[in-house]
Amino acid sequence: PPTSKPDWAALSTGNRIRSLEVEGYVALPATLDAETVARLKAQAEAWDPTPVHYSQHQRTQSDVQFAGGAVTELIAHPPVIEFLRAALGPDLVFMHAHYAISAPGHPGMNLHTDSHPYGTSDWGYAFSAPRQVRVLYYLDDLTPDVAPLRVIPRSHLSMHPDANPYKRYPSHPDEVVITAPAGTAVVINLALFHANGPNTGSRAREMIALSYRPAWCGPTVQDLDPWPDEVLASLAPQVRELCRDRNQRATHDQPGMPPIDPRTNAPGISPRRWDTA
Repeated sequence: PPTSKPDWAALSTGNRIRSLEVEGYVALPATLDAETVARLKAQAEAWDPTPVHYSQHQRTQSDVQFAGGAVTELIAHPPVIEFLRAALGPDLVFMHAHYAISAPGHPGMNLHTDSHPYGTSDWGYAFSAPRQVRVLYYLDDLTPDVAPLRVIPRSHLSMHPDANPYKRYPSHPDEVVITAPAGTAVVINLALFHANGPNTGSRAREMIALSYRPAWCGPTVQDLDPWPDEVLASLAPQVRELCRDRNQRATHDQPGMPPIDPRTNAPGISPRRWDTA
């Protein structure tokens, strides 16, 4: 498949929002410096990730968000949170973090989405919110031979049965490959079809993925466990602010029509939102 090579660093905030909304993904280069990458890799070295069912060369560990140190600091990483607030609004809810390592010999994944609007047996309803993104922090260079990111641009926009978020595909003629240096964060819409590619190289590729959503838009079934009080008490204020009730959402369950927002210029729905400098 072709490689996607826009000049990500040159994009304005508006064009980054446009890429996320229209293409379904955007890369934020140089988001992590070398020291932070090294700290994250050192923490991950102490973990014991579990091999996935289809390959011993792909291992994951879920719920790493409160491992402390650089990992927990990542929840409120300023450059990414600044972009997410521009794209999703000021009120964000952090949902989940997991770690993955793709070793040499990994065969690659099937193209899939991370959106589960009706829940799953493995994840419950954590990824059922109708608007949600995942931030993929790459701790190693993404190269064509070492488990690169594969995406089908704009697939999250389709209402066709082929876009059923529970479907899986081995490949697609219109998929593109994303390559990037270590320290890059790639933000994807949860409904985007994506996968990692095979690792035919001689080194492993590590990633930490964090999920966020707007506060108004909660899970379809509100059954997520609250974060433990003792954990919340231990967090830095900027991290605790994002670790809110994962079940919260803004709904109208009273008789009659929803109340009118008196504003007449709501910038979040303006086509000019992509013009932001």
